[in-house]
Amino acid sequence: MSKGKLAKFADMETYENVFQYPYSVVEHVPFEMQGHWHEEYFHNDNPIVLELGCGKGEYTVGLAKRYPDMNFIGVDIKGARMWTGATQAVKEGLRNVAFLRTNIEIIDRFFAPDEVTEIWLTFSDPQMKNPRKRLTSTYFMNRYRRFLIDGGLIHLKTDSNFLFTYTTYMVEKNRLPLVLRTNDLYSENSEYSEFSEAASIQTYYEQMWIDRGLNIKYMKFHLPHDGELVEPDIEIPLDDYRSYRRDKRSSLDTAK
Repeated sequence: MSKGKLAKFADMETYENVFQYPYSVVEHVPFEMQGHWHEEYFHNDNPIVLELGCGKGEYTVGLAKRYPDMNFIGVDIKGARMWTGATQAVKEGLRNVAFLRTNIEIIDRFFAPDEVTEIWLTFSDPQMKNPRKRLTSTYFMNRYRRFLIDGGLIHLKTDSNFLFTYTTYMVEKNRLPLVLRTNDLYSENSEYSEFSEAASIQTYYEQMWIDRGLNIKYMKFHLPHDGELVEPDIEIPLDDYRSYRRDKRSSLDTAK
């Protein structure tokens, strides 16, 4: 029988690789390790990569195993899901992995300028009704700029046509340097292709979406510090589903 939520939370209280700060509305609470992740947790100077909305942490752990000379931090508010990846990392002795349980809206409170090299956004909620909540919105891009190195990389991997299209327009509107983009990741992939990094790890839900016949889309672009970011003003067709086996509730056909 699998562990319940309370048992998982109790486990994570004892894990050295988990940091729990689930607050979103309160005033700024100092995070003492902000700017000191390298020396106080990882004990090396290797690049730090974030996965925002990490869920069960499959991607965070998978990347850490693929790149032992880089450091990875999975971020999510859902602690019961995060337990899976945190437990695997503990059992496998992965020292280049950490997990941060908090609200992504306040992610810039936990990292200092230039402390992070890359960000992965894996199957984020497309937030079709609210642009400010989309993790690829200019609202969040400005937050990422506060701790991402100048020109740092953003990876988006998604099943959502809406989020992928919106992000494409956002990148084009702001002339962000695009590195890779594909509407069908696995048709592009081979062992030596430029898409092999993004295709090398599949999450549990990703496999469900693939089995359902949905294409997995992928984009990688640089985020420079200079320049004011502007939201695209284009109507985009909504996805006809919200999540696995659930239809959309909105009667609208498009949104900005």
